[in-house]
Amino acid sequence: MNIQIYGTAKCFDTKKAQRYFKERNIKFQFVDLAKFGMSKGEYQNIKKALGMKLEDLVNEKSKKYESSFIKYLASEEAKEEKLLENQELFKTPIVRNGKKATLGYCPDEWKKWEEEK
Repeated sequence: MNIQIYGTAKCFDTKKAQRYFKERNIKFQFVDLAKFGMSKGEYQNIKKALGMKLEDLVNEKSKKYESSFIKYLASEEAKEEKLLENQELFKTPIVRNGKKATLGYCPDEWKKWEEEK
């Protein structure tokens, strides 16, 4: 398995995801969205793997949600650009395993990944 966890250091569910993989001795790479972020190409791959719309990926409870004005932007491209500029707006954790991905804390799905190895 090639696990990447995208999240923020302060996110409770991201910490739970890291703990899940640590407890099972599964190596993972943690990407702090607040510090490093993800590229546009990586974002497109994750969005495709999740099979979700942009709106499903945005955390409306984020402190930056209101100040970013993302909900007032008209086009999908403008919203994606704003999301990539303010990556703390992503719902987290985003856990990726190759071409598969999950959004949020999903231990049942991760267990399936383990069984497939």
